[in-house]
Amino acid sequence: MTVSSSPATSTGDLAALIGAHLPYLRRYARALTGAQSSGDAYAAATLEAILQDRSVFEGGIGEKAALFKVFHTIWASSGAPVAVEATGLEARAQQHMARLSPNTREALLLHTIEDFNVGEVATIMGTDENEIDVLLDTARQEMADAVSGRVLIIEDEAIIAMDLEALVAEMGHQVTGVARTRDEAVKLGLSKKPDLIMADIQLADNSSGIDAVNDLLGELGEMPVIFITAFPERLLTGERPEPAFLISKPYREDQVRSAVSQAMFFASTETLKG
Repeated sequence: MTVSSSPATSTGDLAALIGAHLPYLRRYARALTGAQSSGDAYAAATLEAILQDRSVFEGGIGEKAALFKVFHTIWASSGAPVAVEATGLEARAQQHMARLSPNTREALLLHTIEDFNVGEVATIMGTDENEIDVLLDTARQEMADAVSGRVLIIEDEAIIAMDLEALVAEMGHQVTGVARTRDEAVKLGLSKKPDLIMADIQLADNSSGIDAVNDLLGELGEMPVIFITAFPERLLTGERPEPAFLISKPYREDQVRSAVSQAMFFASTETLKG
């Protein structure tokens, strides 16, 4: 179904059409900025722009693509990869992101994490498909060359854990360990501090991957975390502290690679390559 930009479309109808896609706009914005607060601020600005002038919500391209296209108009006009007041993980990553070719991260996230095809990405970013192909190739190479670090995997399903471990290792990162429960995760994380944590939400003994991560962050300080869940919309409400990086189950290899590369930009500068 597509949306008409006609004034006849009521504010309530428009809000309902946008609402189903808003969690995924938050996910995308958080991945771009590296934090919930700055990502959600961009998402909120997108909604405000649409509600103030419904004509910016382009008809004929589908609600999700139209929503992301408005976001990109705002994102491009801001001219900054993260918020100006960025601190901590965001500030540490700003230098490294500034070295990337323009628009590469955006194209990669739109294609791999948000599942837009090349044509849709071109529409959202206001360019052509050939340019998007170039951006995707460049993004993959620059991401692969930019960072390496230590990764802790918290996952109770053995096959998934092995798959994630292999993917992370192939990318040039070191896996510090694989934990199946909250207690195992804390023990492994404290014994060898990771630069990035990948965590499933529900663990083997009915413990929580979120609780495990919170335990580790309380002891080790801030670091990027990628949560893996079959219900991503539950962690993308914008109503409480929520993750910046999120992968949906079932995942694809390119989604994992993209998420890990993005998150590693917000890792300690000690492991970021110069």
